[in-house]
Amino acid sequence: MENRVSVQELLVGLERAVKAGEHRVWAVRCAHALGLGGIAVSLRWGAELVWFSDDVSARLEDVQFTLGQGPGMAADFRQVPAQVADLGTDERWPQFAAEAQALGVRAVFVWPVRTGAAWFGALTGYRTDPGPLTARQAADGLRVADALTGRLLAWRPGAEVSDDGPGMAGAVDLHRAEVHQATGVLSCRLGVSLEEALARLRARAFASGSPLTETAREVLRELPS
Repeated sequence: MENRVSVQELLVGLERAVKAGEHRVWAVRCAHALGLGGIAVSLRWGAELVWFSDDVSARLEDVQFTLGQGPGMAADFRQVPAQVADLGTDERWPQFAAEAQALGVRAVFVWPVRTGAAWFGALTGYRTDPGPLTARQAADGLRVADALTGRLLAWRPGAEVSDDGPGMAGAVDLHRAEVHQATGVLSCRLGVSLEEALARLRARAFASGSPLTETAREVLRELPS
């Protein structure tokens, strides 16, 4: 059985884990220390996924961005964290809830990624069982979000090389770069605005049941070589 470490120990070891290329290990342990199944960080209201611990976390963020709905996109942080303790009884985002539950997710929690009073992203965690966080877990999640904020603000393109590859946990990379490229392609091809092109790309992904990133790759593969 894996030894459980404290959030404080993880925060102290964050920089060391990054330098050692152990981003995914750190993220998984962090999720477990918070009593979560997984965590992910997205910027710009879900437009950029830059850090995630596992495939379910990444897929959950893709679902929110594809549908344009979900707790990570709607949180106003009048309460921190924003808690959806039981997706089975929450009626605010029916499509998101259905997709999330199909992934085995029953509860979602969102903390702000912020600098001062301004927030520019969100740390999202999930559980496979319903139920609220404890006060300690809620406070520890905010500490993690603040630590990752510092990591994100310190990052510069080309400043590090990660064995995890684009989009993997800890690699501060633009997981949705292909989505933005495909949006531009559709905008030019269809003669519509970027906003309209993104809406059509989202609709295509939802209709096919494919992740948004894979749908974007299909559009890019259609380009002449």
